[in-house]
Amino acid sequence: MSRTTPPRPFDIAALFPQLAPLARTATRLHPLPGSPSPHDSSVGGPLLWPADEPWPQCEGPHKWDGVNAALSPQDVRQWRRNRAESESRRRREPEGPWATPEELATEERLMAGRPWPEGPIAMLPVAQLSARDIPLLRPPGGSEADLLQVLWCPFDHPAHPRTALFWRPAAEVTDVLDTPPEPPAVQFPGYVPEPCLCTPEQVTEYPSYLELDKELQEQLADWSRWQAAGPALDTSYEVAPEELYMDMLSVSPGWKTGGWSRWGLTDPMPRLCPACGTGMDPLLTIASTEWNDGTESWAPEEEQTDPTPLLPGTPPANFTMLDLARGYDLQLHVCPASADHPHIELIQ
Repeated sequence: MSRTTPPRPFDIAALFPQLAPLARTATRLHPLPGSPSPHDSSVGGPLLWPADEPWPQCEGPHKWDGVNAALSPQDVRQWRRNRAESESRRRREPEGPWATPEELATEERLMAGRPWPEGPIAMLPVAQLSARDIPLLRPPGGSEADLLQVLWCPFDHPAHPRTALFWRPAAEVTDVLDTPPEPPAVQFPGYVPEPCLCTPEQVTEYPSYLELDKELQEQLADWSRWQAAGPALDTSYEVAPEELYMDMLSVSPGWKTGGWSRWGLTDPMPRLCPACGTGMDPLLTIASTEWNDGTESWAPEEEQTDPTPLLPGTPPANFTMLDLARGYDLQLHVCPASADHPHIELIQ
């Protein structure tokens, strides 16, 4: 498997030289449906977790909002399998039943829900990333760890899942935990990631338009300064050229490590380490979708020419089946001084 981001229409740093020193390398993870092992870089796959190390738990609180029934992770996976089979059958037999009696009975049982959890619950694996696959992925502070493991509590705390990060040397894990515990319920099905293998690819990013100084923002908003791009210039952006920069030339969409932070839900805000006050760096973007109507120029070439079949019932490019804050991203930032300092979470 491989995924290749199409070349950008032109070199934005050549057009606006002030951007050149702001370039950063990001690694797009391109998660694709698969069956990862504990030794793979994955989203929603099994972790290389030591058998003698306690599994992370969230102490809560886990409040019920009264809107949805509580489902276990197993319930969510069963519900997805039923929907996938229903979609497949409808393609084979357009005039056939939408659901079998057995599927309807299973759906009714699932929708009845489970008791809302009380007390601590096991966290869910979200991602495991190896420096073997992502060479730029290294823990802060010069640690020898080469494996990042991300878990979360599948309940809002208060507006999105609470995350936990673990760095470890993969070679030190010789006895792997076979059957880790799972939470008895999740708040939303979109908080249970579908297992995906990562297909990392490095790309160059520039800061969000909202993070640039006023002078550079004014230059990017001046259409006459873009004319040197020649025929590669998309003239549909003439009324708002800064949107061309935001859509195609700055921050890549989807799952990624490093690079620049995405903004838009709010204006940029300081991201300072709660322990030492140091400015924090983007570590991992957990995305609801790999691209959308505004960022479709970033869709991999392989998906444009030979699309991978989407999981039935999912939006385009949402292979992980996650849905955060109705389609936004959860961005994790870390202190460059120490991996022991707390990370911060940002929804954008």
